[in-house]
Amino acid sequence: MDDDLASPPPGLLTRLREGLPPEAVLTDPQVTASYATDMASFCPAGAPAAVVLPRTVEQVRHVMRTATALRVPVVPQGARTGLSGAANASDGCIVLSLVKMDRILEISPVDRIAVVEPGVVNAVLSRAVAEQGLYYPPDPSSWEQCTIGGNIGTASGGLCCVKYGVTAEYVLGLDVVLADGRLLRTGRRTAKGVAGYDLTRLFVGSEGTLGVVVGAVLGLRPAPPRQLVLAAEFPSAAAACEAVCAVMEAGLAPSLLELMDRTTVRAVNALGRMGLPDSTEALLLAAFDTPDAPAALAAVGALCEAAGASAVVPAEDEAESELLLQARRMSLTALEALRPATMIDDVCVPRSRLAEMLDGTAAVARAYDLLIGVCAHAGDGNTHPVVCFDPADEDEARRARESFDEIMALGLALGGTITGEHGVGVLKKEWLARELGPVGLEMQRAVKQAFDPLGLLNPGKVF
Repeated sequence: MDDDLASPPPGLLTRLREGLPPEAVLTDPQVTASYATDMASFCPAGAPAAVVLPRTVEQVRHVMRTATALRVPVVPQGARTGLSGAANASDGCIVLSLVKMDRILEISPVDRIAVVEPGVVNAVLSRAVAEQGLYYPPDPSSWEQCTIGGNIGTASGGLCCVKYGVTAEYVLGLDVVLADGRLLRTGRRTAKGVAGYDLTRLFVGSEGTLGVVVGAVLGLRPAPPRQLVLAAEFPSAAAACEAVCAVMEAGLAPSLLELMDRTTVRAVNALGRMGLPDSTEALLLAAFDTPDAPAALAAVGALCEAAGASAVVPAEDEAESELLLQARRMSLTALEALRPATMIDDVCVPRSRLAEMLDGTAAVARAYDLLIGVCAHAGDGNTHPVVCFDPADEDEARRARESFDEIMALGLALGGTITGEHGVGVLKKEWLARELGPVGLEMQRAVKQAFDPLGLLNPGKVF
């Protein structure tokens, strides 16, 4: 980014207010400071010149036309529940918060689509479509707070990805305001469509660096039966990972396959009094949302026992299933209670290397004398090592940052990727270059240049 982008030019606020209602432009430094960061640790952030909260597409276009005319950087934001610093402000920028654009414009049971604005909260959409017998599968852990626009920007995942896939697989079309204020429509409303390059997929996961998503056409599914859950306790993480591989090799299709390591299990026990034995080194949760769920759970239970499970507990009904899932849902909160701060990694490896990833992470924890708990979307090979540390302790904070890098290096060495669903943001820029290689990085930067030649959209992120 050019140096002259660091401070806003005269007249910025006046020009913004020409196309926005007074309450949509925030300039009080104490207020704008609250929009400066997402939930990531170790990510620098600047002081925005203004925060704008548009309610219409035309207002977003006005913001981008103003930013282009005055060469002011723009940082798009959703609910700021991200974990990579992708929504962090830069000095002198316009923070473009899309949370006020929160309308569900259409739900079509025949076409099985929903048309939404970017500020719609994931859980709100999920409940709205459920009322019509439909299902929107992507369910990030922050689904009660995170927005669809943010999910699209970071290509979010969730607990159900092992069966239903990630956000990208449900985005059929987008309305995007480009850096110069032009409105681009990509994709389709139809069940199929292959006209031209797939620009829709290009914007999914672009973290606000290519354009501002102002509308989305989302694919829906028929609502499945309520899922039943099984919990299996293991004497080692390796045994639990062996069971995961056996489940997938057997051709079973769980709607959820989650793993918690020893540190996470003990943290959950301490917080929620779940009553899990202290001898549990790993807890595997499997779920099925099919009419034959009891039989499928029995098959998984047998595979878990063959892998060395010390206990297998299938739920008999929805209430018991919900009780078993509480442990997984509270895992991050439980780990956060152990130390003043956490740093959440997001390394995805081939399922066949999952045991090596967990064992390697445990070795990193020992080497750096840190508490690191792992919860994982085991069916996807997507691990979330959570480094627990005290930021006030300079040495511990340094070790936390270094251990984070060691874990990412481990993931790449195992044939994995530095992020399965959280994105790159600021936190993993260096590691993205290592994963892509020089040719891949050059092509990605060329795409960025084509869409944003002035470098105004979310500068300093991803690359």
